[in-house]
Amino acid sequence: MTTVRKRRPFRSVPIAGTTLLVLLALFGAACSSSDSDSSGSSGASGEAIKAAWIYVGPANDGGWSQAHDNGRQFVATELGDAVETTFKESVPEGAQVEQVIDDLVKDGNKIIFATSYGYGEAMVAAAAEYPDVKFEMATGDSLTAGKPVSENYAEYWGAGEDTLYLAGIAAGKATENNKIGIAAPFAIPEIIRHINAFTLGAQSVNPQATTKVVWTKAWFDPTAEKQAAESLVNSGVDVLFSHQDSPAAGDVAKAEGIPWVGYDSDQSAAYPEVWLTAATYNWGPYYLERVNALLDDTWEQSNYYGTIADGFTSLGVFGSRVSAETKSLIDTELETAKEGNAKAFGWYWGLSDRKDQSGAVKITKGQELTQADLYSMNWFVEGVDGDPKG
Repeated sequence: MTTVRKRRPFRSVPIAGTTLLVLLALFGAACSSSDSDSSGSSGASGEAIKAAWIYVGPANDGGWSQAHDNGRQFVATELGDAVETTFKESVPEGAQVEQVIDDLVKDGNKIIFATSYGYGEAMVAAAAEYPDVKFEMATGDSLTAGKPVSENYAEYWGAGEDTLYLAGIAAGKATENNKIGIAAPFAIPEIIRHINAFTLGAQSVNPQATTKVVWTKAWFDPTAEKQAAESLVNSGVDVLFSHQDSPAAGDVAKAEGIPWVGYDSDQSAAYPEVWLTAATYNWGPYYLERVNALLDDTWEQSNYYGTIADGFTSLGVFGSRVSAETKSLIDTELETAKEGNAKAFGWYWGLSDRKDQSGAVKITKGQELTQADLYSMNWFVEGVDGDPKG
């Protein structure tokens, strides 16, 4: 039986400063799983639980994978000799992850966290094959969609769209020509709802604001991300938002001297001149709770969706380009989020009728969306210039 996890306050895990990325040879590494160092150690009895993480990019990518690895390190620090953690980095989505999972099981790992959407099918299959191992799938949608899965399979994600709505407010206030550019990876519901929320946030304070989307077809590809950002600048945008795993678009923003919204991790220290803010994720408390549940023999299947209210997702620090007035506007919305989103998926979706690019009403005023609504969103709101089919 699937448990819908109750939200509870999380203790914050500090996000490390941005690691300077070495762009050369990253994609050679991405062609094979990486044997990475383990942290934590086995106890004297040799009974430490082995826990493993799988990343689609480098563990020091400055974004998505680094945020997950911060969570892994949090587990290792909190549990000490009770756990031995390891990770595989730069693992491509598709057939190769199947072998990585098999190897991790054979190495004795009793819980495996996979952190990229494209790992989903392999994780579902592995759960059926290895009933004595727990498989946790970040950003997965099988449980929400009601697909058959084994009892040792769980999913976890959270309302990044809510913090992106707030980040959109900063972007909507920062643009001078009402054109905001978005570099984004894949046209899947996760990314589409994030772009929609970001756009609605910008339009809530600047009704004339529009967003333009360029798809990179990759989660982590600094070269493609940079090219997408450059093409957006050439098209006339004066604010950038990068929904990618690396901060490559920040380099373009810095070179052009235009405001930038990041994603996944707080990269303000490396880009102080152009930084606005970012949607960030605090994975550590969830990981700790799940490993502890395994240690206590209380682990059960669940479909966790974290929120602003429980501390799973939050905004990065504001940059100097964010005015006091804008901060106040965001703080007001933030309080609304903390009060309401334990019972609803996004307080802003039903503030008015929400139309798609053709003008058709897709969300009516007053409507509250469900998790299933979010996970099936395949259309762009008015004001987005881009193809939701990719």
